[in-house]
Amino acid sequence: MARHLYLAAGLLCVALGAIGAFLPVLPTVPFLLLAVYCFARSRPEWAERLYAHPRYGPSLRQWRDRKAISRKAKVSALVVMALSSVVSWLTIGWPGAAGVTAVLLCTGTWIATRPE
Repeated sequence: MARHLYLAAGLLCVALGAIGAFLPVLPTVPFLLLAVYCFARSRPEWAERLYAHPRYGPSLRQWRDRKAISRKAKVSALVVMALSSVVSWLTIGWPGAAGVTAVLLCTGTWIATRPE
């Protein structure tokens, strides 16, 4: 039963990652990392196919091997997070934007401190 749930979760994560490849506000690689985790527990050959993907495979392997995020990915993530914080302040104002900014600061700090 658990194997089927992992498979379903992996497929959902791949779908969300595919959508994220076309929408700039939805990340791709984090969903693919979740998919690899789920596939490793349900269909390991599918996890290997994701690791072998020409575009996303290197990022997935970097995370698997060294828990590293490339400089380009870090900069992209931090810029989008900063813009999201500004948009939050302009649209929802205090106190909601303060909460969003606090979460983004914590997440951004974590991203920035990962090895490259």
